[in-house]
Amino acid sequence: MFQKVLVAIDTSDMSQHVFDEAVSLAKTNDARLLLLHVLNPLDEQYIDPVFVQPTILYPEYQAQRNEIHLKDWTKLKEDRLKWLHCRCEKAKKIGIVTECNQYIGEAGRTICDTALSWGADVIIMGRRGRRGLSEFFLGSVSNYVLHHASCSVLVVQSPVNETIDEKVSQTEKIAETEKSSTS
Repeated sequence: MFQKVLVAIDTSDMSQHVFDEAVSLAKTNDARLLLLHVLNPLDEQYIDPVFVQPTILYPEYQAQRNEIHLKDWTKLKEDRLKWLHCRCEKAKKIGIVTECNQYIGEAGRTICDTALSWGADVIIMGRRGRRGLSEFFLGSVSNYVLHHASCSVLVVQSPVNETIDEKVSQTEKIAETEKSSTS
């Protein structure tokens, strides 16, 4: 059924779970795997706050900060590429034909474009769970991919770490706290 599986992964906590699901699907279907990591310089985890400030006040300082930022950015790209190659080797050791790519750009569009050009049968990705204003301003990569992909998309939900009893207990504690604060 699925012969070419594109896996969009990042370095979030969810990444290992997404990778495991993709490897399982690829192994079951004897499919090829493409691990894809997209770096976005404007993403909140990569951006240098000084980088976006005006240079009028301290042009010399800004030039030094830009140089430092570019070195940090280069190191980040190299570190992420090593991380990606490590994942690729893990999949190969299991016996899955695997390749990997790292691109710089807007994640949703890059994932869809890569899936189309590589001829993917399915895209597997996780979701960060952004809601409300953060989703409005920062966007939802999984939502974009679901609406623009040229193939099927499997969005992997994060594994449940808490039991239902723990969640109920936390909810009861919150309700008790709210009740006592209003009394």
